[in-house]
Amino acid sequence: MTARQPTPSVSWEQVFGWRLARQHLDPVDGGSAVEIARRLCGIQAQVPSAAALAVAVRQATPDLNATSRALAGRTLVRTWAMRGTLHLLPADEVADVLSLLAAARTWEKGAWQRTYATVEQIETMSGAVAQALADGSALTREKLVERVLAVTGDEAVAEHLRSGWSSVLKPLAWQGLIFQGLSGENRVTFVRPDRWLTDWPGLPDPDDAAGRVIERYLGAFGPATPEAFDQWLLRGATPRPTLRRWFAGLGERITPVDVEGSTGYLRTEDLDAMAAFRPHPVVRLLPGFDQYVLGPGTADPQLIPAEYRSEVSRAAGWIAPVIVHNGRVTGTWAADSGRPDLTFFNSSAPSGSDPAVDLLAAEVNRLSALLAR
Repeated sequence: MTARQPTPSVSWEQVFGWRLARQHLDPVDGGSAVEIARRLCGIQAQVPSAAALAVAVRQATPDLNATSRALAGRTLVRTWAMRGTLHLLPADEVADVLSLLAAARTWEKGAWQRTYATVEQIETMSGAVAQALADGSALTREKLVERVLAVTGDEAVAEHLRSGWSSVLKPLAWQGLIFQGLSGENRVTFVRPDRWLTDWPGLPDPDDAAGRVIERYLGAFGPATPEAFDQWLLRGATPRPTLRRWFAGLGERITPVDVEGSTGYLRTEDLDAMAAFRPHPVVRLLPGFDQYVLGPGTADPQLIPAEYRSEVSRAAGWIAPVIVHNGRVTGTWAADSGRPDLTFFNSSAPSGSDPAVDLLAAEVNRLSALLAR
């Protein structure tokens, strides 16, 4: 009988230091927009300027146009993904994520149908949108609605599509039927994935895709529980048996790790790197909706003190720009004047001979230069 191996133990300082390194924040050594999006498991893109800044703050030579070029080159795509929000995702990985989102079938739940559209309307919309985009066109919302109405003759379906919130387009995106195309003059366009990407694979079986997505997530945000992964993915909508099966299917590729009394999973290949990390002072200013915060989630009290969560996660789903000191969120910032204006939680501002004083000043200057551009 093989003796059970002890659970590896690490500190929160080691976890945060490793995450900063993995996410190109210490050191700042990120490459292209696609490489950074791949490492971060996507970049939230509800606010395009925040997505561009999320990439630029991770590059040794910041490029605020990197995301736009990658979208134009179709190596990144923009679509509704995790938690129903717009994300930039690598074109060769997006199908895996969409497969897991589609598997939950959240649009079939009664509450969703009562709020948005019935299953029958979504099915009608799916077929009509696929037909409307079949010629490879990138259509504005108005032109898409016009074509769908011509196909269906259903004014109720057309009205759902006219909604500025795009809620009814999310199930279509998750089923791999629609992406956002390029935008111009503040007009979003819509495209069909198998016409937009020359090597679109279609959606894989979710049980096949799950292991790849979980490993990518743990490679940036581990150690993490299955529940934390599912909150990041779809606000906890994946059935628990399915979630357990997906994690169990990874076998020895992931390892449970104790972090000061809490247990989460880490990729086995990352154990040595995390255990070897030695804490040192780090200060970063990150833009709104940054993956460093969204990956673990704003409800993580180790990342954001519970009493200050509302300072970061604000009304209408707004996620504030944050100050990160040694991996933990210690305040927020705004740049209405073009230079970051810092607001620290309680007494967390560095002072005196604290090395973070100089690091913070350098970071403010770095962000000011980026914002000025």
